[in-house]
Amino acid sequence: MAQWTRPPRRFLDRAAAGMVSGRVDVHLSPRQQELISLARGLARERFAPRADRHDREASFPFDDYADLRATGLLGLCVPEQFGGLGASYETYCLVAEQIAQGNASTSLTFNMHCLTMLMMGVIADAMPMPDRTRERHEKLRAEKFREVVQEGVYYGQPHSEPVEQGQTDTALTMGGRRFGTTARKVDGGYVVNGRKFFVSLAGAAPYFATPAIRLGDEPWIERTLYLKVPKDAPGVSFPGEWDPMGMRGTVSRDMVLKDVFVPDEGDVLPAGLFGAMYNAFPHLSPLTFSATFLGIMQASWDFTVAYLTGKIPGAPGLQTEAATKGQAVAEMLFTLEAARALYYHAIAEARVDAPVAAVQRARAAHVTVQRSVVTLTQEAIRICGGRALLKRYPLERFARDARAGAVMRPWTQDIATQQAWEVALGVGSDGGRGSGESPPTREGH
Repeated sequence: MAQWTRPPRRFLDRAAAGMVSGRVDVHLSPRQQELISLARGLARERFAPRADRHDREASFPFDDYADLRATGLLGLCVPEQFGGLGASYETYCLVAEQIAQGNASTSLTFNMHCLTMLMMGVIADAMPMPDRTRERHEKLRAEKFREVVQEGVYYGQPHSEPVEQGQTDTALTMGGRRFGTTARKVDGGYVVNGRKFFVSLAGAAPYFATPAIRLGDEPWIERTLYLKVPKDAPGVSFPGEWDPMGMRGTVSRDMVLKDVFVPDEGDVLPAGLFGAMYNAFPHLSPLTFSATFLGIMQASWDFTVAYLTGKIPGAPGLQTEAATKGQAVAEMLFTLEAARALYYHAIAEARVDAPVAAVQRARAAHVTVQRSVVTLTQEAIRICGGRALLKRYPLERFARDARAGAVMRPWTQDIATQQAWEVALGVGSDGGRGSGESPPTREGH
């Protein structure tokens, strides 16, 4: 078996620069400010006016993706050496927060694409792998990045499954179900069979970065695969209806794979790296999800203030309830800024092999955003009054979208909460720690 070693110093330096600033506060660089301003402009001028229609129709926002393509933002997390914008993990989260203020469904689906780019890019650079494996990954990802930058393709991530046949709960410490899908090795590639559910961008994304377990007798983690599956590949279908309460524009139907052939060059990550990556970076995807829900909070706050100050057509403005509503508005502000402060702290220190204290803070930030977005969006409706329930205003959509955060795997509110207390108390089969985690120390904080 090939020796998996830490990447050369040049990869660690690049990954450190691309993933984490080393700070626990956010002082935006000129480049970050530029990208955030670009996203904010798109969200307010383009995405927000269309969001209600996509919500009512439960339709995918292809027009938003045309704008993302036109502005180069599909290449946001593609490294600069491959023609992308080279955004770090932290920068991506800050940009996603802005996009969500226009359309939360666009932000949440964009997350699936950008997370795939980060995993292939700076995060893979920070992971150990044999030199030959790294060389092959470099060659394969160059072509995938080229398609994104030059052709404007984007990826979905069918990570969730209704039935788990693998060892997620024991061997993959971040939680979730994803390895009921199997891959049988054949000449030139794999034959993949399985069923995914809650597949955002179903039938819309050109490609899907698909987890599967290779059939065999080797250790489970080594058999984890991450494969590029075209939406139109023979054997791929997206059955079922899509009529949910919230996040309606994500169009997250089931995905069925029946004897789907994926060529060897369809590896999004080298074999075994998907499982190893999530064990080394368990908060990888949850924190990126949270950016969308923080953006919903900001949009709710902005609308509430505009409504109460008479800047929204048809709004009555403040009349005799200024003192009462003013107190509630202040509480909304405190909720928003407390959640943002903890979240910004968490994304600033997020990285591969983070100390246990940083992972615990990530859990705290993720659950805090999950809870706060529900509280704040409900309060916004109460404070603005009965008219806020009307669909001509966005507050009722914000409140419905907000509910999705607490039930999204891998860190649902229940899973993240259980992991947090298990780590704190040192209980569970691994002492309550994930792979590579050590007990909290004063230095870790």
